Amino acid sequence: MALIAGSLFGVGAQTVAGTIANGKATRGKAARATVTFTLPSELHVNSFKPGSEYAIPTTVKATAAGVKIGTVRYPAGENRKFEFSEKSLNVYVGAVNFIFDVTVPASYKGKSVKVNVAVRYQACTNEVCYPPKTKEVTLTAKVI
Repeated sequence: MALIAGSLFGVGAQTVAGTIANGKATRGKAARATVTFTLPSELHVNSFKPGSEYAIPTTVKATAAGVKIGTVRYPAGENRKFEFSEKSLNVYVGAVNFIFDVTVPASYKGKSVKVNVAVRYQACTNEVCYPPKTKEVTLTAKVI
C-alpha cells in the first residue's frame, strides 16, 4: 500500500516556473521567455514529438494581451523503451526548458506585461501512464 501512495504522490509533484528576460522587457524588442517544467525522478512525460500516434505530446501555450508571443522552441527528448510500448518513445525527464520570445510593441502603454503559460502533459512511470493534466504559470516582466 505504501508503494501505491508513493507513486500517486509523485504524479502531482510536477512543477512549472519561468521568467521573461530576468524580469525586464524593452519596448520594441523581443525578450526571451523560459518556462521550466520539472518532473520527479520516477516520472517521465512524452516529448512534443513522442514518435507514437497514441502518445499524448507535451505542449506549451503562451498567451498575453498587447504583446506578440513567438513560436515555442521544444527541446529534443530522449528515446526510451518501456514495458507498455512496442517501440521506443521520445520523452522528457528531469527539468525541461521551453523557450519563446515575447515582443513588446514600441507603442505599448503598460508598465508591465503578463504572459499566461499552460503546459499540457501526460505523466508516466515505466509501467503506466496517468490521465493528461495541465499546469499553469503566469510570467511577469517590467516594461522599460
